[in-house]
Amino acid sequence: MMKLLSRFVFWVAGWKLKVGWPDGLKKAVLIAIPHTSNWDLLYARAAFYLMDIPVQFTIKKEVMVGPLGWLIKGLGGIAIDRKRIPGGRKQTYTEAMTTMLKEADELVIMVTPEGTRSYAPKWKTGFYHIALGAEVPVVIGFLDYKNKVAGIGPVIYPNGDIHAQIEEMMAFGRTIKGKYPEKGIL
Repeated sequence: MMKLLSRFVFWVAGWKLKVGWPDGLKKAVLIAIPHTSNWDLLYARAAFYLMDIPVQFTIKKEVMVGPLGWLIKGLGGIAIDRKRIPGGRKQTYTEAMTTMLKEADELVIMVTPEGTRSYAPKWKTGFYHIALGAEVPVVIGFLDYKNKVAGIGPVIYPNGDIHAQIEEMMAFGRTIKGKYPEKGIL
């Protein structure tokens, strides 16, 4: 049903796919770039349904109740429980997502590294630490509004050189135009 609806959305909006998911890759952190509009979730979600990539995204467990929770779960939302860990402190979202990836047989978690739809000169780095800690790659998913293409870009295997590798990802992102380019990666 969702795949059919996604085909309809892409047909009506005139979008195309650039498929490039690595064969056999079952676990990854997928960064969705650039994130400049609320429309990004609709087109990204539709693209991943069409590419048969079981992408999920995280949200705090308090939001996952009632009809809104059912809708979010149906779209791929995973509740994050920041439970207390040994030592009495609450685990961070990064720790929770790293643990989820380590324990899962198959899991692709989508993250927006900008952390906002507004212009962000620096990316949040949690996604990189999650991938490094879980020993999974970072896959770049993109929405190019200028050319109406949604697709998969480079696959980066974290090696600990966070600044160089994030700059490599941002360099690719600069070639992609979001719905509002002035809010994208400059």
